[in-house]
Amino acid sequence: MTLDDWLARIERLHPQEIELGLERVRKVAERLAVLRFACPVLTVAGTNGKGSTVALMEHLARAAGFRTGLYTSPHILHFNERVRINGIAVDDAELCRAFEVVETARADVALTYFEFTTLAALWLFQGAGLDLLILEVGLGGRLDAVNIVDPDVAVITSIGLDHQDWLGDDREQIGREKAGILRAGRPLLFAALDMPAAIAECASVGGAVLLRAGVEFGSDADAVYWQQDGQSRHCDTAEVPLGRDNLAGAVQALSLVNRLPENIAVIAGQTRLAGRCQWVRKDGVDCYLDIGHNREALQRFLTMLPTPAGRRRAVFAMLADKPAEAVIGDFIAAVDDWYLASLAGSRGRSASSLAGLFPASQSVHCFESVADAVQSARQGLGEGDQMIVFGSFHTVAEAALALGLELI
Repeated sequence: MTLDDWLARIERLHPQEIELGLERVRKVAERLAVLRFACPVLTVAGTNGKGSTVALMEHLARAAGFRTGLYTSPHILHFNERVRINGIAVDDAELCRAFEVVETARADVALTYFEFTTLAALWLFQGAGLDLLILEVGLGGRLDAVNIVDPDVAVITSIGLDHQDWLGDDREQIGREKAGILRAGRPLLFAALDMPAAIAECASVGGAVLLRAGVEFGSDADAVYWQQDGQSRHCDTAEVPLGRDNLAGAVQALSLVNRLPENIAVIAGQTRLAGRCQWVRKDGVDCYLDIGHNREALQRFLTMLPTPAGRRRAVFAMLADKPAEAVIGDFIAAVDDWYLASLAGSRGRSASSLAGLFPASQSVHCFESVADAVQSARQGLGEGDQMIVFGSFHTVAEAALALGLELI
Protein backbone atom coordinates (compact mmCIF):
# COMPACT_ATOMS: atom_id res chain seq x y z
CA MET A 1 0.00 0.00 0.00
CA THR A 2 1.04 3.60 -0.55
CA LEU A 3 1.36 6.10 2.29
CA ASP A 4 -1.99 7.62 1.36
CA ASP A 5 -3.56 4.13 1.45
CA TRP A 6 -2.14 3.51 4.90
CA LEU A 7 -3.30 6.85 6.29
CA ALA A 8 -6.81 6.28 4.95
CA ARG A 9 -6.85 2.81 6.53
CA ILE A 10 -5.59 4.09 9.89
CA GLU A 11 -8.33 6.74 9.97
CA ARG A 12 -10.95 3.98 9.68
CA LEU A 13 -9.56 1.72 12.43
CA HIS A 14 -11.20 3.48 15.37
CA PRO A 15 -14.77 4.81 15.56
CA GLN A 16 -13.60 7.97 17.33
CA GLU A 17 -11.06 10.54 16.15
CA ILE A 18 -9.96 11.09 19.75
CA GLU A 19 -10.13 8.66 22.69
CA LEU A 20 -7.99 9.88 25.53
CA GLY A 21 -6.26 7.23 27.65
CA LEU A 22 -2.99 5.30 27.66
CA GLU A 23 -3.90 1.69 28.43
CA ARG A 24 -4.44 0.55 24.84
CA VAL A 25 -1.52 2.41 23.29
CA ARG A 26 0.84 1.33 26.11
CA LYS A 27 -0.09 -2.31 25.56
CA VAL A 28 0.97 -2.13 21.92
CA ALA A 29 4.05 -0.05 22.80
CA GLU A 30 5.22 -2.83 25.11
CA ARG A 31 4.95 -5.32 22.26
CA LEU A 32 6.98 -2.98 20.06
CA ALA A 33 9.56 -2.25 22.80
CA VAL A 34 9.27 1.52 22.32
CA LEU A 35 8.61 2.64 25.89
CA ARG A 36 12.26 3.30 26.79
CA PHE A 37 15.05 4.97 24.85
CA ALA A 38 18.81 4.93 25.33
CA CYS A 39 19.03 8.69 24.67
CA PRO A 40 17.55 11.62 26.62
CA VAL A 41 13.89 12.42 25.90
CA LEU A 42 12.36 15.91 25.95
CA THR A 43 8.55 16.08 25.98
CA VAL A 44 6.89 19.43 25.18
CA ALA A 45 3.27 20.32 25.97
CA GLY A 46 1.45 23.65 25.99
CA THR A 47 -1.27 25.69 24.32
CA ASN A 48 1.01 27.89 22.21
CA GLY A 49 4.72 27.80 21.46
CA LYS A 50 5.17 24.03 21.23
CA GLY A 51 6.10 23.95 17.54
CA SER A 52 8.55 26.82 17.82
CA THR A 53 10.16 25.37 20.95
CA VAL A 54 10.70 21.91 19.50
CA ALA A 55 12.06 23.40 16.25
CA LEU A 56 14.60 25.41 18.23
CA MET A 57 15.52 22.32 20.27
CA GLU A 58 16.09 20.31 17.10
CA HIS A 59 18.21 22.94 15.37
CA LEU A 60 20.30 23.71 18.44
CA ALA A 61 20.99 20.07 19.27
CA ARG A 62 21.92 19.28 15.67
CA ALA A 63 24.26 22.29 15.62
CA ALA A 64 26.00 20.74 18.63
CA GLY A 65 26.57 17.56 16.59
CA PHE A 66 23.83 15.41 18.09
CA ARG A 67 21.58 13.09 16.08
CA THR A 68 17.96 14.02 16.77
CA GLY A 69 14.51 12.56 16.42
CA LEU A 70 11.53 14.93 16.35
CA TYR A 71 7.85 14.05 16.50
CA THR A 72 5.34 16.86 16.00
CA SER A 73 1.76 17.36 14.88
CA PRO A 74 -0.34 18.19 13.03
CA HIS A 75 1.21 18.55 9.59
CA ILE A 76 0.48 21.24 7.03
CA LEU A 77 0.84 19.57 3.63
CA HIS A 78 2.52 16.18 4.07
CA PHE A 79 2.21 13.64 6.88
CA ASN A 80 6.00 13.16 6.67
CA GLU A 81 6.40 16.59 8.31
CA ARG A 82 5.49 14.92 11.62
CA VAL A 83 8.48 12.56 11.83
CA ARG A 84 12.03 13.87 11.41
CA ILE A 85 15.31 12.08 11.95
CA ASN A 86 18.39 14.29 12.09
CA GLY A 87 16.45 17.15 10.55
CA ILE A 88 15.07 15.18 7.59
CA ALA A 89 11.45 14.12 7.19
CA VAL A 90 11.08 10.34 7.06
CA ASP A 91 10.16 9.16 3.55
CA ASP A 92 7.03 7.30 2.46
CA ALA A 93 8.66 3.88 2.31
CA GLU A 94 9.98 4.08 5.88
CA LEU A 95 6.61 5.22 7.19
CA CYS A 96 4.81 2.41 5.37
CA ARG A 97 7.23 -0.12 6.85
CA ALA A 98 6.59 1.26 10.33
CA PHE A 99 2.83 1.14 9.82
CA GLU A 100 3.08 -2.52 8.82
CA VAL A 101 4.99 -3.29 12.03
CA VAL A 102 2.42 -1.47 14.20
CA GLU A 103 -0.48 -3.16 12.39
CA THR A 104 0.99 -6.58 13.16
CA ALA A 105 1.76 -5.71 16.77
CA ARG A 106 -1.63 -4.23 17.61
CA ALA A 107 -3.54 -7.42 16.69
CA ASP A 108 -7.08 -6.76 17.98
CA VAL A 109 -6.29 -3.56 19.90
CA ALA A 110 -8.22 -0.58 18.53
CA LEU A 111 -5.99 2.48 18.09
CA THR A 112 -6.89 6.02 17.09
CA TYR A 113 -5.13 7.70 14.18
CA PHE A 114 -2.83 9.62 16.53
CA GLU A 115 -2.04 6.57 18.67
CA PHE A 116 -1.22 4.42 15.65
CA THR A 117 0.99 7.03 14.01
CA THR A 118 2.73 7.87 17.30
CA LEU A 119 3.69 4.23 17.77
CA ALA A 120 5.02 4.11 14.20
CA ALA A 121 7.16 7.19 14.86
CA LEU A 122 8.52 5.73 18.11
CA TRP A 123 9.40 2.48 16.33
CA LEU A 124 11.33 4.42 13.68
CA PHE A 125 13.13 6.43 16.36
CA GLN A 126 14.05 3.30 18.29
CA GLY A 127 16.18 2.05 15.43
CA ALA A 128 17.68 5.38 14.39
CA GLY A 129 20.67 5.62 16.74
CA LEU A 130 19.52 8.91 18.27
CA ASP A 131 21.37 11.15 20.71
CA LEU A 132 18.19 13.07 21.59
CA LEU A 133 14.46 12.46 21.16
CA ILE A 134 12.02 15.39 21.14
CA LEU A 135 8.29 14.64 21.46
CA GLU A 136 5.57 17.24 20.99
CA VAL A 137 2.28 16.48 22.76
CA GLY A 138 -0.69 16.39 20.44
CA LEU A 139 -3.54 17.23 22.84
CA GLY A 140 -3.29 17.97 26.55
CA GLY A 141 -0.55 15.92 28.14
CA ARG A 142 -1.59 13.44 30.81
CA LEU A 143 -3.56 11.18 28.48
CA ASP A 144 -1.77 12.00 25.21
CA ALA A 145 -0.16 9.06 23.43
CA VAL A 146 3.38 10.49 23.61
CA ASN A 147 3.12 10.39 27.41
CA ILE A 148 3.75 6.64 27.39
CA VAL A 149 7.46 7.55 27.10
CA ASP A 150 9.08 8.89 30.28
CA PRO A 151 10.77 12.23 29.58
CA ASP A 152 14.06 13.24 31.12
CA VAL A 153 12.84 16.84 30.93
CA ALA A 154 9.19 17.91 30.59
CA VAL A 155 8.40 21.36 29.17
CA ILE A 156 5.10 23.25 29.27
CA THR A 157 5.32 26.26 26.96
CA SER A 158 2.12 28.07 27.96
CA ILE A 159 -1.43 27.57 29.18
CA GLY A 160 -4.36 29.12 27.32
CA LEU A 161 -8.00 28.38 26.58
CA ASP A 162 -8.09 25.85 23.75
CA HIS A 163 -9.63 22.38 23.34
CA GLN A 164 -11.84 23.04 26.38
CA ASP A 165 -14.17 20.18 25.41
CA TRP A 166 -11.34 17.78 26.22
CA LEU A 167 -9.11 19.57 28.72
CA GLY A 168 -11.32 21.72 30.96
CA ASP A 169 -13.00 25.10 31.11
CA ASP A 170 -10.27 27.20 32.74
CA ARG A 171 -6.48 27.56 32.83
CA GLU A 172 -6.17 25.68 36.12
CA GLN A 173 -7.94 22.59 34.79
CA ILE A 174 -6.02 22.74 31.51
CA GLY A 175 -2.78 23.23 33.43
CA ARG A 176 -3.38 20.05 35.41
CA GLU A 177 -3.87 18.06 32.23
CA LYS A 178 -0.71 19.40 30.64
CA ALA A 179 1.29 18.88 33.84
CA GLY A 180 0.57 15.17 33.48
CA ILE A 181 3.79 14.87 31.46
CA LEU A 182 5.94 15.47 34.57
CA ARG A 183 7.95 12.69 36.20
CA ALA A 184 9.10 12.36 39.80
CA GLY A 185 12.64 13.55 40.43
CA ARG A 186 12.97 15.08 36.96
CA PRO A 187 12.77 18.71 35.76
CA LEU A 188 9.48 20.29 34.77
CA LEU A 189 9.90 23.61 32.95
CA PHE A 190 7.12 26.17 32.70
CA ALA A 191 8.16 28.55 29.93
CA ALA A 192 5.62 31.39 30.26
CA LEU A 193 5.40 34.08 32.92
CA ASP A 194 1.73 33.56 33.84
CA MET A 195 1.91 30.13 35.48
CA PRO A 196 -1.36 28.71 36.85
CA ALA A 197 -1.17 27.62 40.48
CA ALA A 198 -2.08 24.10 39.38
CA ILE A 199 1.35 23.66 37.77
CA ALA A 200 3.19 24.20 41.05
CA GLU A 201 0.70 21.98 42.88
CA CYS A 202 1.16 19.14 40.39
CA ALA A 203 4.95 19.48 40.53
CA SER A 204 4.89 19.32 44.32
CA VAL A 205 2.56 16.33 44.52
CA GLY A 206 4.35 14.54 41.68
CA GLY A 207 7.84 15.18 43.00
CA ALA A 208 9.06 17.01 39.89
CA VAL A 209 11.72 19.73 40.02
CA LEU A 210 9.94 22.90 38.85
CA LEU A 211 11.89 25.54 36.91
CA ARG A 212 10.02 28.71 35.97
CA ALA A 213 10.40 31.30 33.25
CA GLY A 214 11.31 34.59 34.84
CA VAL A 215 13.05 32.81 37.70
CA GLU A 216 15.55 30.10 36.74
CA PHE A 217 15.43 30.91 33.01
CA GLY A 218 13.89 33.44 30.69
CA SER A 219 14.42 36.28 28.26
CA ASP A 220 14.61 40.04 28.10
CA ALA A 221 14.89 42.58 25.29
CA ASP A 222 18.17 41.28 23.88
CA ALA A 223 19.21 38.08 25.68
CA VAL A 224 18.15 34.74 27.13
CA TYR A 225 19.34 33.31 30.44
CA TRP A 226 19.24 29.87 32.07
CA GLN A 227 20.67 27.66 34.80
CA GLN A 228 23.42 25.19 33.99
CA ASP A 229 25.56 23.16 36.38
CA GLY A 230 24.38 25.28 39.27
CA GLN A 231 25.37 28.54 37.60
CA SER A 232 23.42 31.25 35.82
CA ARG A 233 24.29 31.61 32.12
CA HIS A 234 23.15 34.07 29.48
CA CYS A 235 23.42 34.60 25.74
CA ASP A 236 22.97 37.88 23.90
CA THR A 237 20.65 37.50 20.93
CA ALA A 238 19.68 39.68 18.01
CA GLU A 239 16.62 38.60 16.01
CA VAL A 240 14.96 35.36 17.11
CA PRO A 241 12.16 34.69 14.58
CA LEU A 242 10.55 32.01 16.76
CA GLY A 243 10.66 34.12 19.91
CA ARG A 244 13.12 34.64 22.75
CA ASP A 245 10.66 33.15 25.22
CA ASN A 246 10.55 29.91 23.22
CA LEU A 247 14.33 30.00 22.85
CA ALA A 248 14.81 30.36 26.61
CA GLY A 249 12.72 27.26 27.28
CA ALA A 250 14.53 25.28 24.59
CA VAL A 251 17.96 26.31 25.88
CA GLN A 252 17.11 25.51 29.50
CA ALA A 253 15.82 22.05 28.53
CA LEU A 254 18.83 21.25 26.35
CA SER A 255 21.25 22.40 29.03
CA LEU A 256 19.76 19.88 31.45
CA VAL A 257 20.65 17.00 29.11
CA ASN A 258 23.97 18.49 27.93
CA ARG A 259 22.89 19.03 24.32
CA LEU A 260 23.63 22.75 23.84
CA PRO A 261 25.86 24.19 21.09
CA GLU A 262 28.16 27.17 21.58
CA ASN A 263 26.66 29.37 18.84
CA ILE A 264 23.14 29.64 20.29
CA ALA A 265 22.39 33.12 18.95
CA VAL A 266 23.44 32.30 15.39
CA ILE A 267 21.37 29.11 15.23
CA ALA A 268 18.33 30.73 16.84
CA GLY A 269 18.52 33.60 14.37
CA GLN A 270 18.50 31.18 11.44
CA THR A 271 15.70 28.89 12.66
CA ARG A 272 12.35 29.24 10.90
CA LEU A 273 9.23 27.10 11.01
CA ALA A 274 6.76 26.53 8.20
CA GLY A 275 3.45 28.23 8.86
CA ARG A 276 4.67 30.43 11.73
CA CYS A 277 4.57 34.00 10.40
CA GLN A 278 6.06 32.49 7.24
CA TRP A 279 7.05 35.09 4.68
CA VAL A 280 6.95 34.53 0.92
CA ARG A 281 7.07 37.02 -1.93
CA LYS A 282 4.75 36.34 -4.86
CA ASP A 283 4.55 38.64 -7.88
CA GLY A 284 6.12 41.48 -5.92
CA VAL A 285 3.71 41.18 -2.98
CA ASP A 286 4.72 40.22 0.56
CA CYS A 287 2.63 37.33 1.88
CA TYR A 288 2.63 36.11 5.50
CA LEU A 289 1.07 32.78 6.57
CA ASP A 290 0.35 31.65 10.12
CA ILE A 291 -1.29 28.48 11.43
CA GLY A 292 -2.35 30.08 14.72
CA HIS A 293 -5.86 28.99 15.67
CA ASN A 294 -6.47 30.59 19.05
CA ARG A 295 -6.50 34.20 20.17
CA GLU A 296 -3.13 34.28 21.94
CA ALA A 297 -1.27 32.73 19.00
CA LEU A 298 -2.82 35.13 16.51
CA GLN A 299 -2.21 38.16 18.69
CA ARG A 300 1.46 37.19 18.56
CA PHE A 301 1.28 36.85 14.77
CA LEU A 302 -0.19 40.35 14.52
CA THR A 303 2.65 41.86 16.56
CA MET A 304 5.22 40.21 14.30
CA LEU A 305 3.80 41.58 11.05
CA PRO A 306 5.63 44.52 9.46
CA THR A 307 3.44 47.48 8.61
CA PRO A 308 2.82 47.55 4.85
CA ALA A 309 3.34 50.69 2.80
CA GLY A 310 0.11 49.97 0.93
CA ARG A 311 -3.00 47.89 1.56
CA ARG A 312 -3.23 44.79 3.76
CA ARG A 313 -5.62 42.06 2.67
CA ALA A 314 -6.46 39.12 4.91
CA VAL A 315 -7.42 35.61 3.80
CA PHE A 316 -9.13 34.17 6.86
CA ALA A 317 -10.78 30.83 7.62
CA MET A 318 -11.31 29.21 11.00
CA LEU A 319 -12.85 26.06 12.44
CA ALA A 320 -16.24 26.31 14.12
CA ASP A 321 -14.92 25.56 17.62
CA LYS A 322 -12.34 28.38 17.58
CA PRO A 323 -12.81 31.98 18.82
CA ALA A 324 -13.28 33.71 15.48
CA GLU A 325 -15.12 36.75 16.86
CA ALA A 326 -12.32 37.61 19.32
CA VAL A 327 -9.66 37.11 16.65
CA ILE A 328 -11.49 39.35 14.19
CA GLY A 329 -11.75 42.03 16.85
CA ASP A 330 -7.98 42.00 17.34
CA PHE A 331 -7.25 42.30 13.61
CA ILE A 332 -10.06 44.50 12.36
CA ALA A 333 -8.19 47.80 12.67
CA ALA A 334 -5.11 46.37 10.96
CA VAL A 335 -6.80 44.93 7.83
CA ASP A 336 -8.18 46.86 4.85
CA ASP A 337 -10.00 44.04 3.04
CA TRP A 338 -11.16 40.62 4.27
CA TYR A 339 -11.35 37.53 2.04
CA LEU A 340 -13.23 34.89 4.01
CA ALA A 341 -13.17 31.21 3.08
CA SER A 342 -15.21 28.18 4.07
CA LEU A 343 -13.49 25.15 5.58
CA ALA A 344 -14.85 21.69 4.84
CA GLY A 345 -15.41 18.85 7.31
CA SER A 346 -17.48 18.31 10.44
CA ARG A 347 -15.63 21.09 12.30
CA GLY A 348 -15.54 23.47 9.35
CA ARG A 349 -17.08 26.91 9.37
CA SER A 350 -18.64 28.69 6.42
CA ALA A 351 -17.44 32.01 5.10
CA SER A 352 -20.95 33.39 5.40
CA SER A 353 -21.09 32.62 9.13
CA LEU A 354 -17.77 34.41 9.58
CA ALA A 355 -19.06 37.37 7.60
CA GLY A 356 -21.86 37.79 10.12
CA LEU A 357 -19.29 38.68 12.78
CA PHE A 358 -18.11 41.82 10.96
CA PRO A 359 -19.56 45.32 11.24
CA ALA A 360 -21.16 46.68 8.07
CA SER A 361 -18.31 49.17 7.63
CA GLN A 362 -15.79 46.43 6.79
CA SER A 363 -14.82 45.34 3.27
CA VAL A 364 -15.72 41.62 3.36
CA HIS A 365 -15.77 39.06 0.54
CA CYS A 366 -16.85 35.40 0.88
CA PHE A 367 -15.53 32.33 -0.96
CA GLU A 368 -16.22 28.61 -0.91
CA SER A 369 -12.54 27.69 -0.64
CA VAL A 370 -9.27 29.12 0.59
CA ALA A 371 -7.81 28.72 -2.89
CA ASP A 372 -10.54 30.94 -4.36
CA ALA A 373 -10.04 33.51 -1.60
CA VAL A 374 -6.28 33.59 -2.21
CA GLN A 375 -6.72 33.99 -5.94
CA SER A 376 -9.15 36.87 -5.53
CA ALA A 377 -7.13 38.58 -2.78
CA ARG A 378 -4.00 38.63 -4.96
CA GLN A 379 -5.74 40.47 -7.79
CA GLY A 380 -4.82 44.11 -7.92
CA LEU A 381 -2.10 43.92 -5.27
CA GLY A 382 1.28 45.40 -6.06
CA GLU A 383 4.53 46.71 -4.60
CA GLY A 384 4.06 47.82 -1.00
CA ASP A 385 0.85 45.83 -0.48
CA GLN A 386 0.58 42.83 1.85
CA MET A 387 -1.51 39.67 2.02
CA ILE A 388 -1.85 37.72 5.26
CA VAL A 389 -3.30 34.21 5.54
CA PHE A 390 -4.30 32.81 8.92
CA GLY A 391 -6.83 31.00 11.09
CA SER A 392 -5.89 27.29 11.09
CA PHE A 393 -3.56 24.62 9.77
CA HIS A 394 -6.19 23.90 7.11
CA THR A 395 -6.19 27.53 5.98
CA VAL A 396 -2.42 27.65 5.57
CA ALA A 397 -2.30 24.23 3.90
CA GLU A 398 -4.84 25.19 1.24
CA ALA A 399 -3.20 28.58 0.72
CA ALA A 400 0.25 27.00 0.38
CA LEU A 401 -1.06 24.75 -2.38
CA ALA A 402 -2.72 27.70 -4.11
CA LEU A 403 0.55 29.67 -3.94
CA GLY A 404 2.68 26.74 -5.07
CA LEU A 405 4.73 26.53 -1.86
CA GLU A 406 6.67 23.47 -0.69
CA LEU A 407 6.97 23.14 3.08
CA ILE A 408 9.36 20.18 3.53
